[in-house]
Amino acid sequence: MKPISIYRLSPSEGAGYLIQFLTARQIPWQLICIDAGEAVPHNASPFSGLVFMGGPMSVNDQLPWIDPVLSLIRDAVSRDIPVLGHCLGGQLMSRALGGRVTKNEVKEIGWGEVTTSDNAEALAWFGEVKSTVVFHWHGETFSLPEGATHMISSKYCMNQGYALGKHLALQCHVEMTEVMIREWCKIGAGEISQNQKSPGVQSVTTILSQMPQYLLSMQSLADKLYTKWLAGLHSV
Repeated sequence: MKPISIYRLSPSEGAGYLIQFLTARQIPWQLICIDAGEAVPHNASPFSGLVFMGGPMSVNDQLPWIDPVLSLIRDAVSRDIPVLGHCLGGQLMSRALGGRVTKNEVKEIGWGEVTTSDNAEALAWFGEVKSTVVFHWHGETFSLPEGATHMISSKYCMNQGYALGKHLALQCHVEMTEVMIREWCKIGAGEISQNQKSPGVQSVTTILSQMPQYLLSMQSLADKLYTKWLAGLHSV
């Protein structure tokens, strides 16, 4: 099987639990660190799937790697190679496929409930899960590209996830591990403090105190989503 290529866009926003999931199943993967200056591939043909992680920047920023990434996503979709996006990664998918990324009315940071849509796609990806708590850290939101099916929403953000055939875009962060959450809380303590009055932002204390309650169930959801996504991979 060709490897899955995973794109890190910020040093602290790696693939986290996804790496554990793939390694446990002996699925080959390759980490490409865009944040460290590694080049964006010209096309997706060497890979069985593409995964894009999060980052603090906006897809609307004038950064040199954004246009090549958008082209790569479009190339993958044209070749029927599955794409998976987490937060910024999901926003990049939307932008590449004709959607828009705009400021969300409320910043979301911390643990928050998402509910699934009542449609066949949501059932296929989420099973019988009607609502669950996942991790959030975003200030922007994506629109759905043409042909995409809405699957999850939260109280403060309507578009938390969609499917477009075998492609999955998420606004939330199901890839989190305990190490990542603690690191983000340390790095982002200032952002949390500045936005503490926002109804969608939890304190560091609350985030860490709720982690034992929600982390394992979120990773169980990640297992479900990643397993469904893997089913669409090219096996060559």
